[in-house]
Amino acid sequence: MPQSLVKNYMHIVFSTKNRESLIHQPYEDELHNYLAMLCQKHECLPIKIGGYTDHVHILCMLSRKIALMTLAEKVKTSSSGWMKNRDQSLANFYWQNGYGGFSVSPNDVDSVISYISNQHAHHNGILFQDEYRKMLNDHAAEYDERYVWD
Repeated sequence: MPQSLVKNYMHIVFSTKNRESLIHQPYEDELHNYLAMLCQKHECLPIKIGGYTDHVHILCMLSRKIALMTLAEKVKTSSSGWMKNRDQSLANFYWQNGYGGFSVSPNDVDSVISYISNQHAHHNGILFQDEYRKMLNDHAAEYDERYVWD
């Protein structure tokens, strides 16, 4: 086969360090746009980016040229520095050490887009920790609670 054909939809989730509520307007929309630009820079087509005051969700098409771990590291490192330069109140902005990466079936892309679009309404009744545990359980991801949070 002369071509390498790949179609990997990825739902990437990570929170601010200690789930601090630091992502607010006007920087929230700017951050989401910056995350989209970073995905594009690494040839990962951004489909939907959203989140809440303490975390982000990225739905993208993972490029065949980059590992998920590398994309997450580059996106988090660059966006953390970018946020710190937005405002003095964000000088101590950090992302958590880890991230969640979940494959998405092409049949489920629309429901993930809707889910990400409705994060503010969703988080009126649920904490990030509970949302993340549910995602881990829904994807049968094995995890040790002691090492999930930082």
